Amino acid sequence: MGEILLIRHGETTWSASRRHTSYTDLPLTADGERQARALGGFLAGRHVAAVLTSPRARALRTAQLAGLPVTGTDDDLAEWHYGDYEGRTTADIHDDHPSWNLWADGCPGGESPSEVGERVDRVLARVHPLLDRGTVALVGHGHSLRVLGARWVGLPPSAGGLLRLDTATVSVLGHEHGRRVIQWWNQPVPPPSGNAPEPGARH
Repeated sequence: MGEILLIRHGETTWSASRRHTSYTDLPLTADGERQARALGGFLAGRHVAAVLTSPRARALRTAQLAGLPVTGTDDDLAEWHYGDYEGRTTADIHDDHPSWNLWADGCPGGESPSEVGERVDRVLARVHPLLDRGTVALVGHGHSLRVLGARWVGLPPSAGGLLRLDTATVSVLGHEHGRRVIQWWNQPVPPPSGNAPEPGARH
């Protein structure tokens, strides 16, 4: 059975400033485009049977620059809907609501953790039969992919809060002795110079 590659899109201006970005359809920055091209070198030689992306431009562009042949988009791979908190940083939100926790509380006017969990469960159900053909790449967003990683190993959506995920990183979900496992997580792509990369933006 094939693996699932989880690829978070490259940097945008809002990811760089740690602003929550869901339906706001921002392009990659110049650095984000360089990150996406570097992903292509990292993934070169790996056979991928299917590539599904979020419908957002930043995810599609990342897949294209990485040389991944997109076979479809999936609305359920979209980022967590932040509702009233779209475009705000966690620090800014805490000024008004000091106890707020995305992973427990969700977002007013947006999605709860369980609703995001239901979405990514649908993605996993659709992807599962494709794994008989080989590896499947999913190109998406930080928080929704963190929930997907948690759900893959049977944890609740809130457990995604324990799985940091930076921009332009690769994670691999697979199997060991018939069990679902996280093979590796949040792997940065080495820059051409071989220097250690700066951590990707979080929010």
